[in-house]
Amino acid sequence: MYFAALLARTEDGWEASDTELDDVETLSDLADLARESAPDADDTVLVFIEQEDAWFGVVRVDGEEDPRVFVSNAAAAARSSYGELLLTDELLGREPKDEEVDLDALDLDGTEDGEPEAEDDEDTDTDTSAVPSGPVGDTAILDDLGVSAKELLSLSDDALSEIAEVLGAAEVLETVR
Repeated sequence: MYFAALLARTEDGWEASDTELDDVETLSDLADLARESAPDADDTVLVFIEQEDAWFGVVRVDGEEDPRVFVSNAAAAARSSYGELLLTDELLGREPKDEEVDLDALDLDGTEDGEPEAEDDEDTDTDTSAVPSGPVGDTAILDDLGVSAKELLSLSDDALSEIAEVLGAAEVLETVR
């Protein structure tokens, strides 16, 4: 089971909203969704995503800057459609694939002709085998908000609630859980 929420930092504190990621296909789409949720274009927005006890991810969007990403367990996230959103080639330190190949491999709407399911499965297996187990991304993503890299790396079971507690957003996060 997945949980996803947006936390927007405003002048009055944190505002939380749950979110559906069904229409989000890329990290860029996710960043746009986060920006749209912010009352002010310059607000900091955190996207929290978790899959039960397997992994959690935090995406930070500050205005128009590129999103910053942290994933607690890349190997577990790679087996998840939502985790795959966060595990970009850049985050994993891989050379980007040919854009055309990526678009063809996605087969998101099922309308592409001539792509058997087995090929998609093989592509996914290849990609996940190159994904490191353990955390990846920007461990300093929440430093200025009170969660150090060391603390972030030590979180486990209820990580998103613990992060929200430090941020002073625990109550607003719980309202959308």
